[in-house]
Amino acid sequence: MLNKELSEEAFVGRLRDGMTLGVGGWATRRKPMSLVRAIARSNLKDLTLVAPYGGPDVGLLAASGKIRKLLFAFVSLDHLPLDPHFRAGRQSGAFEVRELDEGLAQWSLRAGAMRLPFLPTRVGLGTDVPAETGMKTIRSPYEDGEELLAAPAIRVDAAILHVHRADKLGNTLVLSPDPFFDDLLARAADEVYVSTEKLVATAELDLPANARFNPFERSVVTGVIHAPFGAHPTGATPDYGIDMDHLKTYAAATTPEAWGDYRKRFVEVDPAAYLDAVGGGARLSALPAPIY
Repeated sequence: MLNKELSEEAFVGRLRDGMTLGVGGWATRRKPMSLVRAIARSNLKDLTLVAPYGGPDVGLLAASGKIRKLLFAFVSLDHLPLDPHFRAGRQSGAFEVRELDEGLAQWSLRAGAMRLPFLPTRVGLGTDVPAETGMKTIRSPYEDGEELLAAPAIRVDAAILHVHRADKLGNTLVLSPDPFFDDLLARAADEVYVSTEKLVATAELDLPANARFNPFERSVVTGVIHAPFGAHPTGATPDYGIDMDHLKTYAAATTPEAWGDYRKRFVEVDPAAYLDAVGGGARLSALPAPIY
């Protein structure tokens, strides 16, 4: 019965230069932004970032000079289609990139989660994917003899995820309709750190009744960080929606002066000061859920 609760400082202290870091969530939904800002404030460098469905997590770490290599399927701010900080980094060649379509990214992540070296697929056959990525083909050993693409496993040193509720043992609940592939990322990681909106007693999770909201086993969780509004400015429905006003402020900070001011106000501060700077808990709690 381990107590896995960590402070943000202790979480960052467990990371190291050059590691491969996976980030859960989807574009502007349930990104572990409080943990991302903690990494941006740190001295960590040369990270390989695996962000299959990237958002401001990628842009913020790109603008902070933390990324050496990026593996991704897309990076978007949803309602603001392009993240300007990601775009600037990619266009300038600030980091290496390996881009996969969403299907291959998910399939390779599933292979990593299953501790398999690869999974076979037809996705990518007849295209430049094998030549551009170095992926190999494999022939079915059965009567069909079909040639398939062998999508290599994605594995990460550590994954960071944001959940709605957690206890100190690492049990988690994701209450929004967007768990996506966080379960695969958790199982494909050597270590898993989850930030949570609320840290509660195990009994409050009511796991027998809420099993469908418990996306991965507590045994894979390394640390739990209590981070109210920790996904902001991305959303964590039903607790709060996406903060479009703040995303516009973030996206507009494209000059060195503007980015320096953004970092000073919203990155180089502790979580309490950040919450004050973005308008306080009452304002964020009133942000409406997005409609798609």
